[in-house]
Amino acid sequence: MLTPSLEDYLEELYRFSLSSDSVRVTDISHKLAVSLPSVSKALHKLKKGEFITYQRYGEIILTEKGKQLGDFLVKRNQVLQEFLILIQTNCDIVAEAEAMEHYLSDTTIRSIQAIVTFLKHNPEWHRILLEHIVSSSKTES
Repeated sequence: MLTPSLEDYLEELYRFSLSSDSVRVTDISHKLAVSLPSVSKALHKLKKGEFITYQRYGEIILTEKGKQLGDFLVKRNQVLQEFLILIQTNCDIVAEAEAMEHYLSDTTIRSIQAIVTFLKHNPEWHRILLEHIVSSSKTES
């Protein structure tokens, strides 16, 4: 089990791997706004967990295990963002999804995915839900 911080590193490594043949320590450092030594330390832990292959000052390559988990992490984030958009929450969608993603169980994520899929395929129910949300927020005010 990875810590939330290591999940963030692996998620970004996976995202980079989708659009680039190689990922550098500086790429990760800039994207996550962390120091180079922090990235190196995280890469060492990911290598130890067999999520990546990496030689100091060399190329970072995701293992099959790293690709599978990275794919899951990216999809988990996308599901939470889609959910927040569907319920039309008034927040920073990206930041909120990031805050939620590490603390929800796989079962909860699957349930949220089912809700997202249901609402996308049933626009009438989506409209009813949104009306209920608006009505509830007026009652609470």
